[in-house]
Amino acid sequence: MPDSSPSASVPSTPSAGTAVIYREKLWPNAWIWIIAAGVSAAGILVFAPISMAAGYTAALVLFAIITVLLVLSTPVIMVTADTLTVGRATIERRFVGAVEHFEAGEATAERGTRLNGLAYLCIRGWIDPVVKIEITDPADRTPYWLASTRHPDQLTAALARR
Repeated sequence: MPDSSPSASVPSTPSAGTAVIYREKLWPNAWIWIIAAGVSAAGILVFAPISMAAGYTAALVLFAIITVLLVLSTPVIMVTADTLTVGRATIERRFVGAVEHFEAGEATAERGTRLNGLAYLCIRGWIDPVVKIEITDPADRTPYWLASTRHPDQLTAALARR
């Protein structure tokens, strides 16, 4: 499984040409892959009455499809000097306001009872901590972005840098 640690120490250049301050890919946890394998194994049971070869083939095809879907849907959080990208959304850093992170019960409350219906969400159920990023753009009705992250302190520190 690919490394989920931020690559802040490895500078790379996004298309804008500025150095990446923080980058994290929100890969699925090991238990997600175990569930994917279990769902794929169900293909054996479905096709076993036809033949075991068809069952094994179905399991492999199902696992390949699930793997492709999980990899393609894995969002990236990237902070550069000029922009913040969370999943499919990008905003200029000048419109980023206060940033705070939440863990455990507080993170659950931010994803649930305290959630504003206009907030942009990039959350993954297998990652507990979240970072709440205030959006100060007067033309944008979105009050904040809420993003899952395995490294909330590092993401918060990266966004605090100006």
